[in-house]
Amino acid sequence: MHAKRLSEFLRARRARVHPEDHGMPAGARRTPGLRREEIAVLAGVSTDYYVRLEQGRDHNPSPQVLRALAAALLLNDEEATYLRALVDPPRRGRPQPVQEYAGPQLVSLLDAWADTPALVYGRYIDLLAVNPLGEALFTWLGGETSLITAMFLNPAAKGFYRDWADVAQGCVAALRATNPDPDGQRLQELVGELSVRSRDFARMWARHEVRAKTASTKRFRHPLVGDLTLGFETFSVNSAPGQHLVVYRAETGSAAEQALALLGSLALTEFQDVQDEGHIPHDLS
Repeated sequence: MHAKRLSEFLRARRARVHPEDHGMPAGARRTPGLRREEIAVLAGVSTDYYVRLEQGRDHNPSPQVLRALAAALLLNDEEATYLRALVDPPRRGRPQPVQEYAGPQLVSLLDAWADTPALVYGRYIDLLAVNPLGEALFTWLGGETSLITAMFLNPAAKGFYRDWADVAQGCVAALRATNPDPDGQRLQELVGELSVRSRDFARMWARHEVRAKTASTKRFRHPLVGDLTLGFETFSVNSAPGQHLVVYRAETGSAAEQALALLGSLALTEFQDVQDEGHIPHDLS
């Protein structure tokens, strides 16, 4: 299985490297990306050996070869780490819990940020906790807690995210980044289901992008307060490897800040009713 994963990754990434990226003339090419022999030369290995790697007939390249391949394929640090994990997957210790939970202190921290949407997601992009303003912002999710499933299977996602394709590709890349062992059962089940039910997901997963969420901006179209642009920062939760805290903010004096204030006032009047009815408890546990 690891040979197949390595083969798929190498082929996908080779197709994304342009000759001019390495100072080569582009010329006429029948397929996108570099040729196998060009990658072999750049990595300092024989063409036959590289072909065996891409065909899954050799799956144990040395660390030196992996570093050379990462350079030839122009991989960033996260992608290079993922490549190494394909060859030498992390040793399994205790099994991962079937259900992830956000710790109570983390949930209390989220609740203290009354004017800032914040949420916690797990290694499979599951929503583990969200504060009241975050719940009001992401009201389109309804009762769904799998953010990546909603991204591809809920039609409302394309209306909520004004740059849906970029956000969706980022979720797919983050799913790879937070799961260095591609043979994990939960990951295979999730990828299998989404690949069957969503052509968009299958296409994006086949790109083999590896990128954790960091800091950026997102443009939303909320059904109650209209268009707003929010910056966000993503933090790793050290006490729970694989979990991430996301905090959104609006620029001071911006229309988005006013929209968040309006959304917050609506959330104050509705949140107690939501809690009383037991609908989507904000600690999601």
